[in-house]
Amino acid sequence: MRALSNIIEQARHAPARIALSEGEDPRVLEAAVRATREGIAHIVLVGNQKAITELATKHGLAPDGIAFHDPSDSPRQPALADALFELRRHKGMTREQAESLARTPLACANLLVKTGQADGTVSGAVHTTADVVRTAIQIIGVQPSFKLVSSFFLMMLCQPFHSLKGGLIFSDCGLVVDPNASELADIAMAAADSARQLLMEEPRVAMLSFSTNGSAKHAAVDKVAQAASQVKAQRPGLAIDGDVQLDAAIVAEIANRKLPDSQVKGKANVLIFPNLEAGNIGYKLAERVGGAVAIGPLLQGLAKPANDLSRGCSADDVFHVIAVTVVQAHAARETAAS
Repeated sequence: MRALSNIIEQARHAPARIALSEGEDPRVLEAAVRATREGIAHIVLVGNQKAITELATKHGLAPDGIAFHDPSDSPRQPALADALFELRRHKGMTREQAESLARTPLACANLLVKTGQADGTVSGAVHTTADVVRTAIQIIGVQPSFKLVSSFFLMMLCQPFHSLKGGLIFSDCGLVVDPNASELADIAMAAADSARQLLMEEPRVAMLSFSTNGSAKHAAVDKVAQAASQVKAQRPGLAIDGDVQLDAAIVAEIANRKLPDSQVKGKANVLIFPNLEAGNIGYKLAERVGGAVAIGPLLQGLAKPANDLSRGCSADDVFHVIAVTVVQAHAARETAAS
């Protein structure tokens, strides 16, 4: 999986500080030890240090080089609680509520990112997606250039039987249920950024539909076409087709026949689904029938990276998401500096 290997190598070249809020889960702990050993990240485990250390001993893991932040006794907690209070007081949060919430590992990990003490965070092996996303939006916030937070999967097609090889971005397959045209345009632009960061190549975006270039007339097609037009207006240099059917998006011969003026020319590396129903079905078909490896759901559109895990994830999955988060963290710093 060359694209994934490139991400890991990029992370190893410049490790970032990643806060993990679920260190009392053996999978997360194993991934933290591996990430530290392989030099892709400087890990901060947020939680009960005694419990995490005991778990490490039980599983024969050595957390050498890993930093701990125990919300129950860290001298940094009052400052984190103050930061949370300032963020949420306009929503009616009291100082006592801020102090209590800041002591929870999930909120605490996000606060470390918000206050610059970590560069990104990964959660979701234990917490629900709803909790992970809500906490990230409330504490870290949305990147100013976007209106919403969305998700994507990094799909790896690396088997000998794959006619289309390499990495693809599928979005949104895990978060925004039924985006309108403006939201769909936001998702497409965020996914293009994700492709540039993680695939390390120029994005070629296909706005998927059951229609190609107006071959069908329906409100659902109009939404996709309008979204594509908005993206073209905001990012005129971006290669994008829409509305376009999947075959014309990924098969050059069909693109030449169905869409002779295509910018993508049947070589899309970013597939934007019109709604969550299509996206969820699409990535699972690619994974379960097509033999692709799906990494995610990953989050895009946040001011700083916070990524979600499936509660059925493996230690390898956690390790890979840590690597992705490191690469996203570098991109977020570059964006903030520009």
